[in-house]
Amino acid sequence: MPDPLVIETTDLCKRYGPTEALRGLTIEVPKGSIFGFLGRNGAGKTTTIKLLLGMARPGGGHARVFGLDARAPGPSVEIRRRTAFVSEDKDLYDFMTVDEIVRFTAAFYPRWRGDLEQRYRRAFDLPADRKVKALSRGMRTKLALLLALCRGAELLVLDEPTSGLDPAMTEDVLQALVSHVAGETLTVFFSSHQIAEVDQIADRVAIIDRGRAIVSGSLEDLRERYRRIQIVFEGDAPDHPFRSSGVVRMRRKGRVLTALSSAADELVAEARALNPVSVDSVPVTLKEIFLETVAGED
Repeated sequence: MPDPLVIETTDLCKRYGPTEALRGLTIEVPKGSIFGFLGRNGAGKTTTIKLLLGMARPGGGHARVFGLDARAPGPSVEIRRRTAFVSEDKDLYDFMTVDEIVRFTAAFYPRWRGDLEQRYRRAFDLPADRKVKALSRGMRTKLALLLALCRGAELLVLDEPTSGLDPAMTEDVLQALVSHVAGETLTVFFSSHQIAEVDQIADRVAIIDRGRAIVSGSLEDLRERYRRIQIVFEGDAPDHPFRSSGVVRMRRKGRVLTALSSAADELVAEARALNPVSVDSVPVTLKEIFLETVAGED
C-alpha cells in the first residue's frame, strides 16, 4: 500500500498580472519523504510554497496539504500549525539573542522538543548570548533550522535552505536534515536550484520549469528510467522522425545520433531497425536529466 500523501497539487495555476507563475502544476509528496523541488530561479518554486501554506490563493486547480484544502481560510491555518517553514531570507528577530529567540519561539509550540533543542544547539555551535543581527549568514540558517526542527511539526518546508552558504555550512545543514528525518516522523519539502544538494539527500524529486512539473518521481526510479542512447551509423545520421515515446531531446552530429529517453528500450528497438553500426544505452545523472528536460522545454 502506497504511503499517504502529505502534499498533493492538481493543475495548480497562479498568475501575477500578465505573468503565469504556475500553469498546471501537479505533484505528489508522500508522507516521510525528503522531496526535492528542483527548478531554475523563476520557475515557480516560491509561488508553489505560498499556495501550499495559504499565503496566496491559486487562480485555478487544487492544492491539498494533510488532506486539507490550502485555499480555505480555516484549513490553511491548520496546515500552518502543523508545518514548519524556513524562507530563503531566514526571517528572524535581529534585536534578540540566540537564547531569547529560542525561548520566545518555544513558548508558541506546546510540542516543542527540548531534547532536540539541546542537540542542535551543540551540533550547530550557536552562541546563546550573541545577537541575531551579529550572526553570520550560515549561523542564521542554522538558527532558523533549529527553530523549525524543534517545534514538533509534521511537515518541514524549506525555500532555498542553503542559499549563500559555503560548502562546509551547506554540508552541515544537509546532514542535519538527513539525520533528523532518519530519527523523527517528518516529511521534508525543499525547493532548490542546486542539483547536487537534491541529488545528495532527496528520495523523491520534481523538476519544475515555467510553472509546471516536467519530471516527477522517486530519484531511484528516475535514474533507472532515463537513459542516454548513442546511435552510430556508417554514414551521416539519418533525419529519421522517431516515434518512440519518452524522447526528451535528440541531437545529430555527423555519424552519431544521441538522445535522452525515458523509454530507452522502445527507442533502441526503433533505432536498430535503421541498421546502425552500434547502439549504446548508458545511465544518466540527475544533473543530466535536469539540464536536458529543462533545455528541451518549449
